[in-house]
Amino acid sequence: MGKSLILAWILVLGTALALAPCRGYYSITKPYVPAPKKVTHLHFFLHDTISGNSPSAVIVARPNRRTASNDTFGTVAATDDRLTVGPDVTPEVIGNTQGLYVSTDRDVPCLMVYMDFEFTGGGFNGSSIIVFSRNLIAETEREVAVVGGRGKFRMAQGYAQLKTYYLNVTSGDTIVEYKVTDLLGRWQLAYCLFHQQIILSKF
Repeated sequence: MGKSLILAWILVLGTALALAPCRGYYSITKPYVPAPKKVTHLHFFLHDTISGNSPSAVIVARPNRRTASNDTFGTVAATDDRLTVGPDVTPEVIGNTQGLYVSTDRDVPCLMVYMDFEFTGGGFNGSSIIVFSRNLIAETEREVAVVGGRGKFRMAQGYAQLKTYYLNVTSGDTIVEYKVTDLLGRWQLAYCLFHQQIILSKF
């Protein structure tokens, strides 16, 4: 009887010691309780410049082989653009957008975009919204996906409705209206309406 009890205790202690290292990288699964939802409105402009001595968008790669229908197919560009309150030359800067876009269609102008919209002032200082989606830039109205965020926009999910407001065919200057709806998993439900001024790269 005594030996059996000792063996039982050895088995219990051995099991506990074997499981102990696992406690450092996971926790017990618990039901998720969503936080109360709120609505937030955002309105700003994004400036994407490829001209001048200090462009905010540059081409980082071109395809080795060009196609007859669309010679931009396969081109990759990097961006580091200002976010401002208004569309003026020297408006108040409220953040910046960093990311990449790739020309991914052989027949029509289309970009696969990844952009992180970070705010550097106000209540959303240090927070960002992330867009990762296909963008048919030749269409007047289109939609892109919001797939995440940081800070107060952590775990964001949603979409952005885009409408071309102004397009300069010669320079590539474009003003695009965004209507963004974000479902924030941690903090709030955000419905964002903003305009985006973009100077599109002509590759």
